[in-house]
Amino acid sequence: MARSPKHPRVVPVSATASASVGRQLGAVARRVRESQDLTLTDVASSAGISAGMLSRLETGHVTPSLETLVALAGALGVRPALLLQQLGGDDEGAQLVPAGQGLEVVRRGTRRGHTYHLLAAQRGPRKSFEPFLVTLTDKSEVFPGFQHPGTEFIYLLAGSLTYRHGSHSYPLQAGDSLSFRGDVPHGPETLDKVPIRMLSIIIYDEET
Repeated sequence: MARSPKHPRVVPVSATASASVGRQLGAVARRVRESQDLTLTDVASSAGISAGMLSRLETGHVTPSLETLVALAGALGVRPALLLQQLGGDDEGAQLVPAGQGLEVVRRGTRRGHTYHLLAAQRGPRKSFEPFLVTLTDKSEVFPGFQHPGTEFIYLLAGSLTYRHGSHSYPLQAGDSLSFRGDVPHGPETLDKVPIRMLSIIIYDEET
């Protein structure tokens, strides 16, 4: 007696699982957008969607189609895979980022000769901290006065620079660290010895 061919079992994705994916993807998209100081309107316009739709996506109320995901990644200047790389992880509170695989982002006002790699992307509705590995290679670079909520800590790994915070300037070399309020204008004043590599950690208040 001939056996009927076996068909692969199709397991439907539950609404709960879909909502979880939407929330995680939205949280990552929001982290990337905010790390670049981009507004909802900026990104939505570039991606060809409304600001309201982008807001719903970031808060996990909608899950984007593949077409929207690709457009959103393009508007944020990242590969679509980078928005998805945080999905499906465990819930034990640990996140491993292998060497060289931090999410590259662009900060407002910066141009050439430097990179910012985000070393962790939190999944919750609120962010408590953001760690960046910063590389600066162009001595002629002019930086804006950055401002953001929370407290920032920087630790210089290589090179030397003069860092300005408010009306004060601080010469830093490898091994030096500096912590300061983020709502006071700050940023590199002069790049004295390149390449410069530093760890920058922004710690946010609970209400952020």
